[in-house]
Amino acid sequence: MPQALEKFLGYLIYFWPEINEPIHVHVCKGKPHEGATKIWITENGAELAHNGSKIPAHELKQILRYISANKDRIVADWVFRYKIGEVKR
Repeated sequence: MPQALEKFLGYLIYFWPEINEPIHVHVCKGKPHEGATKIWITENGAELAHNGSKIPAHELKQILRYISANKDRIVADWVFRYKIGEVKR
């Protein structure tokens, strides 16, 4: 079951529980789905895994900056919810 974190630029940022993978978020408009845009949390910020939601490049750039700026909080939230987790190296 997806777990919403917040909205930014009208996009929902959420965890899709795939705890066997490094910490990441999914991003989409509308109903959350597994194939939505996936963004890894990295040591240096955020990295696009794939753009399944087909977010326009200018908005995707803003979303990546936003997620990078909030990575510490996202990591803490992931670990709090799932009790495990590491960033992508």
